[in-house]
Amino acid sequence: MDLSQRIRAGGIAAMFSALSALSGCPGQNGSGNAAKGPTPHPRLGINLNGPADWNTELPFVDVFHFSRPWSRKRTGPSTVEIPPLTLDEHGWITRLDRDCWSETPLCTIDGGHYPAGTYTVLYDGEGTIEFFHAAKVVSREPGKITLDVQSSRGMFYLRIMSVNPANYLRNIRVILPGFLDQYAKNPWNPGFLKRWEGMSSIRFMDWMQTNNSKVVTWAQRPHVDDASFCERGVPLELMIDLSNRLKADPWFCMPHRADDDYVRRFAQMVKDSLDPGLRIYVEYSNEVWNKGFEQCRFVEEEGRRRGVAEKPWEAGWRYTAHRSLEIFKIWEEVFGAPVRLVRVLPSQAANTAVTRGVVESEEAYKHADALAIAPYLHFSIPPETRGKEPGTRDVERWTVDQVLDHLEQAALPQSIDWIRSQKKVADQFGLKLIAYEAGQHMVGTGGGENNEAVTRLLLAANAHPRLQGIYAKYLEAWRAEGGDLLCHFSSVGAWSKWGSWGLLQFSDEDASKSPKYSAVMRWARAQGQKVVIPD
Repeated sequence: MDLSQRIRAGGIAAMFSALSALSGCPGQNGSGNAAKGPTPHPRLGINLNGPADWNTELPFVDVFHFSRPWSRKRTGPSTVEIPPLTLDEHGWITRLDRDCWSETPLCTIDGGHYPAGTYTVLYDGEGTIEFFHAAKVVSREPGKITLDVQSSRGMFYLRIMSVNPANYLRNIRVILPGFLDQYAKNPWNPGFLKRWEGMSSIRFMDWMQTNNSKVVTWAQRPHVDDASFCERGVPLELMIDLSNRLKADPWFCMPHRADDDYVRRFAQMVKDSLDPGLRIYVEYSNEVWNKGFEQCRFVEEEGRRRGVAEKPWEAGWRYTAHRSLEIFKIWEEVFGAPVRLVRVLPSQAANTAVTRGVVESEEAYKHADALAIAPYLHFSIPPETRGKEPGTRDVERWTVDQVLDHLEQAALPQSIDWIRSQKKVADQFGLKLIAYEAGQHMVGTGGGENNEAVTRLLLAANAHPRLQGIYAKYLEAWRAEGGDLLCHFSSVGAWSKWGSWGLLQFSDEDASKSPKYSAVMRWARAQGQKVVIPD
């Protein structure tokens, strides 16, 4: 019975078994030759979707944590200039000018995909708070407001009409129905915790707002009493608490401009508070090779300023190695030894030149543990055809099956080739091969995202049952080729023309009907992880 027959006969479980039989034991490459690198331990991790008022994952029972930064409003003609807000160090409004007010939207989630019912608003200080759109005030007393929220109406707004500068409004909490008695001791939505139970690692790149970060000093870090986590990211204290509760290894991305004191204090807090049985993945920023991010421009400029190379990209690779080594050393000093650390060197999946430029510079591989890539099932669609790559004018005439054919017959082999090539380099330098991000990458680019017909096709492809089988082949290829930890991108997030990154779209989604979620969880279970598999 050949591979396709075995899959048809036994479904997804048979697919994992059949592919395993063809590929040999973990730690071998596609040709059957024993790998020279560290013995791989394939398993699943997850990238959490970033803090935003439109975040559909609802990780916290206090939804104000993901409120949008305050907007300024003024009664009167629109031509009248609105003065800037006066805020304290945590983003709370300390005073309002005459005829001025401020507001923020919460739960900007369509389709009723967040809990309806009785919300409790708690606050300190004095002032006037109003609500509108999907929220109606039921009762008020000093420091407490009860709301009736109809999520089917969409978002709701919290509006501050006045504050007492001597005792301004602060510590505002907007608690989901049913969690008033527990939120202070356990800030996490139990559905969120259950969903990611059994994850090997949680990558906090987006929670740290790593891309284009402005953080330099420890004083600029987010705090648990910040008005919103959407300004500076989720505080380290909460990331550590989540890792401890889930028993999942945290993966931290050090901001590209962060000074040594920031790195040291960060590492010290992790050492003091993280479960000693957990390991820590440490990476310098995120995709420092990607010219779409400010951190890429920074490392290139810094490398050229130091004279390490003339070509900007080579200067960037070498500075990436240099700063990574400095960061690794600080963490090693704090922990006393690198035993609990997984020191990560980053690269671009499609380009081993980037890999060699980083790992060979200053012999960085000697002080690192893993090479990290993002071997996506890549299908980025520009408006026009580029060589053999179809454009939106081609794809808009396709069926969903044709989209999935392309993913399986073109994108999947390409991804496997990337994995094999990078595994050879990782083996050469004694590094584990890990995936900092992974999953499907079907999205319009360069204007292609504005083609509505293509967007509809890609959204349908992400929901199609056939995608589960493609994911199963993809994940098993990662294992078969010697991959170690694979962190999917991303957890829960609504799909749009900008991409369908979430394994699920909404926190209340029926996970059993999601081909992507079902595939990754079944694969994780096959690797021995105690994950929740949807019925």
